[in-house]
Amino acid sequence: MEILARRWLQVQQCLALPPAHFRRLVLANPSPHLILDLPLLELAKLGISASQRRVLAQELSLSGHGWVDEALASADADVLCFHDDDYPALLKEIHDAPPLLYYRGRTELLRGVLFSVVGSRRPSRAGRADAQAFATALGNAGFTTVSGMALGVDTAAHIGALISPSSTIAVLGTGVDQCYPKSNRVLYDQIASEGLLLSEFPLGSPPLRHQFPRRNRIISGMSLGVLVVEAAIHSGSLITARQALEQNREVFAIPGSIHNPASRGCNALIKQGAKLVDTLSDIIEEFSGWANTDTATVGDPEKLVTEEVESRVYDALGYEPISFDEVVNFCGLSVADALAELGDLELGGWVEQYRGGWQRSR
Repeated sequence: MEILARRWLQVQQCLALPPAHFRRLVLANPSPHLILDLPLLELAKLGISASQRRVLAQELSLSGHGWVDEALASADADVLCFHDDDYPALLKEIHDAPPLLYYRGRTELLRGVLFSVVGSRRPSRAGRADAQAFATALGNAGFTTVSGMALGVDTAAHIGALISPSSTIAVLGTGVDQCYPKSNRVLYDQIASEGLLLSEFPLGSPPLRHQFPRRNRIISGMSLGVLVVEAAIHSGSLITARQALEQNREVFAIPGSIHNPASRGCNALIKQGAKLVDTLSDIIEEFSGWANTDTATVGDPEKLVTEEVESRVYDALGYEPISFDEVVNFCGLSVADALAELGDLELGGWVEQYRGGWQRSR
């Protein structure tokens, strides 16, 4: 089926149509050769002139795909079109489904049960741990985790999902041959090998700001539901959640402290009707009969919520940073004892140093 997609890629480059026109052309014609049978008046409505039709006829008459084959081989990539069997079924339902998807990795993952995990690029330690644990548990339940390979929650979700048998799909805001952010190079290579890298943007596309909100509709569109782990009020993750609602997908959110800026977006989503999540069961019960949900276990995510710690220093902290001097004064400890207790709590993942002060990380 990649041969059909490569033909469409030839058409795209040959005609250089606006994206909306090219999408209409692909969705209405299962094969590029059918374009040559369209009346000139209909072609004109799509912005295709008689001379362009002649050039296209000559291009489609070639036995191979010319530069397309070379470019894809050079990037160790390939391309799917809307009519391919591996094209994500749910993604076809959205109104602006991408006509072409470039990929590296295992396209068989697209035929699985897909679920998105997204969140802040600067999460708390607990947020990272929750994202990783939920992604692993979802993977063990038969869901393939979809995210955007951004720093923070996305990265943690991919790492957690790679541990599971269901693996992960990263939808990129660049070409699939571009690793962004560069610090995720090891993760990028691992997903290319064990999971799937996916993008609607042409090979070589750099990380342009406007491309990331656009790719979010693919993350939500190809998924049964979206879990938001941590998100500020103006987070890009809330864009994904809003798009999910518009696409009639289920939206889930992990609640957090009203004093934690990274939780305000999740709390707002819950007030607007997103389902509150504190264990995997909250997600599983919405999808009874999908994947392995009948036998799924809650695993690590539940443990993260129910653990408790006894510590005067921990009790003194909230979700806003306070200075070390304030910790010492509030607890009545010596500097040495306060430092020792903070060190133990930090090693345990309970607190973290942030913006010059200390705060709870869960």
